[in-house]
Amino acid sequence: MATAKAEFSRHSSQSLGVSPQNQFNAADQVKKTLLDVIRGLDGATSEMVERSKTIFFPGDRAERVYLIRRGAVRLTRVYESGEEITVALLRENSLFGVLSLLTGQRSDRFYHAVAFTRVEMVSAPAGSVRNAIEADSGVGLLLLQGLSSRILQTETMIETLTHRDMSSRLVSFLLVLCRDFGVAGEKGITIDLRLSHQAIAEAIGSTRVTITRLLGDLRTLGLLQIDRKKITVFDPIALAKRFN
Repeated sequence: MATAKAEFSRHSSQSLGVSPQNQFNAADQVKKTLLDVIRGLDGATSEMVERSKTIFFPGDRAERVYLIRRGAVRLTRVYESGEEITVALLRENSLFGVLSLLTGQRSDRFYHAVAFTRVEMVSAPAGSVRNAIEADSGVGLLLLQGLSSRILQTETMIETLTHRDMSSRLVSFLLVLCRDFGVAGEKGITIDLRLSHQAIAEAIGSTRVTITRLLGDLRTLGLLQIDRKKITVFDPIALAKRFN
């Protein structure tokens, strides 16, 4: 059980000190350095976005790069059928809105970015970010590492949505949340987000009624508990095995 908690917890007791020789060794240290870079660029700003508010729409001009300091951001795509699919659920220290850097010009957004929780973030003009990369190759490496993390989060979310059975899809989503937002405690892994049934339903393409029923089933089986919209998974490994 202790092993499972360690694997799914996002918190550790690592020192916050970062020496130059260790700057690229630990993911948390790299992310903090990336935050310092973005925050120090010309035109950088900090802002708070309330839950469910849009950060940018598909078709908006891609002129800024964003880094999440606290909270979670949901990226979605709307397809011709009208269905809106979650392609990533980004946690703190995640980088997004980087399309303009890849194309080298002002481009249109492909995604709809929405605050999944209350979000604190910093952003900087794409031009300032490009200038920083040209001036210091280390900045480019940090951005590449941040972008790699973003791609992995997208792949994980797509894998979650490939489950046709909604029970399996929900379990897969809960395990992702345990990994990315989990805090280890005496009872298990508590997802450090206040999640309504409606928010979960929207994230995985279900309905509130269905999610309420499925979460009730998981509680009846003794696999999790919900207290003030916070979900605690008693044993993520047992949950995964139960629905494999």
